Amino acid sequence: MNYAVLPTLNACLNATSFVLILIGVIAIKCGRRTLHRNVMIMAVACSVAFLGSYLTYHYAMGSKKFLGEGLARTIYFSILISHTILAVVIVPLVLTTLYRAKKGNFEAHRTIAKKTVPVWLYVSVTGVIIYCFLYL
Repeated sequence: MNYAVLPTLNACLNATSFVLILIGVIAIKCGRRTLHRNVMIMAVACSVAFLGSYLTYHYAMGSKKFLGEGLARTIYFSILISHTILAVVIVPLVLTTLYRAKKGNFEAHRTIAKKTVPVWLYVSVTGVIIYCFLYL
C-alpha cells in the first residue's frame, strides 16, 4: 500500500466532514430532519474513516515533523495543540449527540449539539490547516 497518499485522503475526509456538518446544520434549521439525519451520519462516517486512515498512516509511517520557523512555527503548534485536545474531546461529544438523537431525546440532542457542532467544525477545519502546514 502507498501510505504516502493517506495524509491527502485525511485532509479530504476532514474537509468533507466540515461541509457535511454545515449542510446538516442548515438542513435541520430548514426543518429537513431526514436530510439532517442522513448528512450527519455521513459526517460521522467520514470522521470514522479519517480516524482509521490517520491511525494507519501514523502506525506505518510515524509522524512528520514541522520544519517551519518563527511565527509560522508558533501558529502551527498553537493550532496543533488546540486541534489535538479538541479531537479527543469531540469523540464523546459526537457519540453522546448521536445517542440522544437515536433515543429520540431531541431536546437533549439539541442542547449537546449546540456544543458539539462548533467543536467538530473546528477539529475538521484545523485538520485541513495542519495538513497544509505539513504537506503544501
